[in-house]
Amino acid sequence: MARVSFTNNLRRHLPCPPTEVPGDTVRAVLDGVFAANPMLRSYLLDDQGRLRKHVKVFVGGRVVSDTAGLSDSVSAGDEVFVFQALSGG
Repeated sequence: MARVSFTNNLRRHLPCPPTEVPGDTVRAVLDGVFAANPMLRSYLLDDQGRLRKHVKVFVGGRVVSDTAGLSDSVSAGDEVFVFQALSGG
């Protein structure tokens, strides 16, 4: 299983503690997270199921390259970190 963690900023808005979920792709891992926390989906994905513009996902310290299909590989024991960039003035 992969361990999924979220930034403090996301945790301020929604309860999303670190969790372990199965999956061999970023999509599968995030779907596992969304099954337990459906409200988190709209914070991370747009209406087409792609990562939102200001969201980055890292797997094992590498940024995910497929932000539309989320097909990047995830191995058992990988650390998946979901980062929501802050913007504004």
